[in-house]
Amino acid sequence: MRLLYRREMLRLGVLCLWRRRPLVFGVPAKNLGLRKVASGVSPPGSTSPRALNIFDRDLKRKQKNWAARQPEPMKFDYLKEEVGSRIADRVYDIARKFSLALDVGCGRGYIAQHLNKETVGKFFQVDIAENALIHYVLKPDGVFIGAMFGGDTLYELRCSLQLAETEREGGFSPHVSPFTAVNDLGHLLGRAGFNTLTVDTDEIQVNYPGMFELMEDLQGMGESNCAWNRKALLHRDTMLAAAAVYGEMYGNEDGSVPATYQIYYMIGWKYHDSQAQPAERGSATVSFGELGKINNLMSQEKKSQ
Repeated sequence: MRLLYRREMLRLGVLCLWRRRPLVFGVPAKNLGLRKVASGVSPPGSTSPRALNIFDRDLKRKQKNWAARQPEPMKFDYLKEEVGSRIADRVYDIARKFSLALDVGCGRGYIAQHLNKETVGKFFQVDIAENALIHYVLKPDGVFIGAMFGGDTLYELRCSLQLAETEREGGFSPHVSPFTAVNDLGHLLGRAGFNTLTVDTDEIQVNYPGMFELMEDLQGMGESNCAWNRKALLHRDTMLAAAAVYGEMYGNEDGSVPATYQIYYMIGWKYHDSQAQPAERGSATVSFGELGKINNLMSQEKKSQ
């Protein structure tokens, strides 16, 4: 699906995403670029030497707070609202009514605004908490539905930055936070205790006047890069070169540039005795070899007719 984004299309300038996954680059405001650690995956205060700590949570909180204090924060909500509506569609696909729903970490009710009382009786909203036990709070036969960015998100921007930085500075650093692979989501949900898992992927493409407007919106969403190994600044020449590469490689005929957001949607159910269960291993009465004979029998019957 393509969303055409036309905010202030006549504006010229050099300017700098969103949710669940920290994405963006740049140092937008005071103190947002300060880092306790320049690189590495184990920041000070790490509770477990085996835990892979990739993101600076304190910096992410500052980025979110800065974005929330802007004069018009809701103008950057278009992507969250679109994903919220698509999650609501998946709720409607479930042929049952839920007496209670909990909206965790979805901002200004991006999902709740698309639901009605015929589907969900009561809807509560809380801010996402560190180490939140989603599976624990679910009732038996309760369902978890979530969404997050996929690995192809902003591939146009990442490629443009890498090419420009390699040409101007002789190498490149990651300017977009790492993403979870779709193959890992099923394993993560299974380890969390969910069953009857469903994972699907979707893409949303948004057109922007230029690369700098895209980066401005990512910043306005409070999703600047907060990985511990991030590079604090990009040189001006590198940024201008990246903008030129972006337009040349991916630009539309009208002068705008596309940005692709890949979204992973995941559904997992908490166990209940009423749920359908897989048959026990070895209980099959027909082998795969015998299944091959069915086609021969059917073809013979058609010939005889």
